[in-house]
Amino acid sequence: MNKEALYYEKLEDKKVRCSLCPHYCIIKDGKIGICMGKENKGGILYSKNYALTTSVAVDPIEKKPLYHFYPGTDILSISPNSCNLSCKFCQNWQISQMEAPTQYLSPERAVELAKKYNSIGISYTYTEPLTWYEYILDTAGMAKREGLKNVLVTNGFINEEPLLKILPLIDAMNIDVKSMDGSFYRKICSAQLAPVLKTVELSQKSCHVEITNLIITTLNDSDELFHKLTDWLASVNPNIPLHFSRYFPNYKLSLPPTPLDTLKRARDIAANKINYVYVGNVREIEWNNTYCHNCKKLIISREGYSVAEKNYHEGKCNFCGTALPIIG
Repeated sequence: MNKEALYYEKLEDKKVRCSLCPHYCIIKDGKIGICMGKENKGGILYSKNYALTTSVAVDPIEKKPLYHFYPGTDILSISPNSCNLSCKFCQNWQISQMEAPTQYLSPERAVELAKKYNSIGISYTYTEPLTWYEYILDTAGMAKREGLKNVLVTNGFINEEPLLKILPLIDAMNIDVKSMDGSFYRKICSAQLAPVLKTVELSQKSCHVEITNLIITTLNDSDELFHKLTDWLASVNPNIPLHFSRYFPNYKLSLPPTPLDTLKRARDIAANKINYVYVGNVREIEWNNTYCHNCKKLIISREGYSVAEKNYHEGKCNFCGTALPIIG
């Protein structure tokens, strides 16, 4: 089912300019945009991927990763066959960078499945959900009316106007900040850094936000970049959880996996100014536990994606009574 796109302008010779993201693709009649999700048919831009999902799964919320949003719960997870970045290290490149099999999932059916499997809501994830914009608007609105939560796991590469329109429907976001180096975004991801930082700054005023930074050997693993990320995030909100993630070779990148001492160095630098710092894709359990930023006692104990223990109640630490930046 195709649906007319919301953000575009018509040009001469049946061309259109998409304005959903900062690429501003100019698309000829019969062609698709960079993201593969938008198609020009006769001078009208359509959402080519509307209601077509590559995946339907029920995941732990911790897998997103979201550690401070209803810890220990499950969430229905779905994804479009599209992405507006072309990261050379993409871990889901089979469904984000090339045509992949999809199945039709109407907004009504997505909400039904979320309720059927006792999910707290719907996570739009795995690829780049904001390229699924029109579908998410419809589905998230329906989910919200049914008391479900909406979660975006996103690269944050979207223009301000469409972002502000969709934010009232969104309860939580994990946003990738892939590097604080603009040239990294240009060379490795074919994108820009500034719009991503703007997305974080705007979104955290509206919903719960957590940040992921995948650390790639030799490309974005310097102390200077860790300090830049830390200083910027602390200036936005030091209570925003920061997830450093270990890189493994994938897609077009064959650099060696991130050394554990690099991950520890990043964590130590960030912990000086950020209250909640985690490290993913590793077996170091303590790097995934949550400790009260005031008394330093263990608040949430995790084993993999499972929550083993909680020591907080109604948003407050059981040990010192401090209000915690945790929802649910």
